[in-house]
Amino acid sequence: MDRRQFVKASAVGMGTLASGMGIKDVVERSAEPRSPSAASRDKIGRPARIVSIGFTRGHSLDEIAGLVDNEGRDGTDLIVLPEAWRGQNDTSQETLEGPTIATMAGLARKHQTYIVCPIDRTDRMRRYNSAVLLDRKGKVATMYDKLYPVWQEECTKPSPEAPVVPGDHVTVHQADFGRIGLAICFDVNWVSLWERMANLGAELVIWPSAYSAGRSLAAQAINFNYYIVTSTWIPDCLVYDIDGDLLAHEHNNHSNGINITRVTLDLDRCIFHSNLNMPEKLTKLLKDHSEEVTQEKWLEMESWFVLKAKRPGISARELARQYGLEELRQYINRSRCEIDKCRGWEFS
Repeated sequence: MDRRQFVKASAVGMGTLASGMGIKDVVERSAEPRSPSAASRDKIGRPARIVSIGFTRGHSLDEIAGLVDNEGRDGTDLIVLPEAWRGQNDTSQETLEGPTIATMAGLARKHQTYIVCPIDRTDRMRRYNSAVLLDRKGKVATMYDKLYPVWQEECTKPSPEAPVVPGDHVTVHQADFGRIGLAICFDVNWVSLWERMANLGAELVIWPSAYSAGRSLAAQAINFNYYIVTSTWIPDCLVYDIDGDLLAHEHNNHSNGINITRVTLDLDRCIFHSNLNMPEKLTKLLKDHSEEVTQEKWLEMESWFVLKAKRPGISARELARQYGLEELRQYINRSRCEIDKCRGWEFS
């Protein structure tokens, strides 16, 4: 079997996602990365403050805007809202110029925060289940259209005349605090999408949804080593670590049907396989920089370890790179290429 036949037949990687679908990658970059303030220079690692606001359906735009306003006033880098939170029915469709995005854009600009605002979006007579990322100036930074709508619901309801159209791009955005990937609800079942976000450099994946998913999300974090943060109609929020550990699962315990989860994630933390990194490279790094970086985790069964900065102004990831350590995802991808060479495949 030659390389083309193998890739066509294999379920590994992007074969099943890209084949016949014309799916594109969208890697957006902020036009003006925000200059680090004196306060941020004093922080350890690369912390990102994230707020997930989950709620049952039926809350008004004014009510949710009030919650976003309160959270933005307290200071945050990113606020996340659930999938199609204003409904998905005969009257819920709106454009990017509609009242939902206009309201949230004003709040993003007011509090200088990013906001992920999903909407039931219409564009040129086509309907999408979209997650819109607004930047700190209230501009649309990027947008993701759900690749895998729930076919028996979204593709036939609320009316056959206005079905949800599957999206055609994988989205990763370079925000000023890190690289954000976007996926929605039923997307959790297609590994190729999640792998592509990893290969595009996602450090954090935001997943607005109708339900919680649980182990399905944990599997993606384990396989692709980024943080995952959710916002759902349940309402709840799950936060997964880069090694798949569940960092938080908060859910509504009150009658108001609203859950608010606040979490700070260090996007400079990095994960490695022991192969080719231990003991020589890791030992030397930790010896030379014992006051600046630490081995935060050792996962014996997986042979993985996690590094974290200990002091402001230090990047564990950059120091690891200087000492020749290769992060887990890069190692897996390079190993695939080396194994392909063993098959006799040639690459330019």
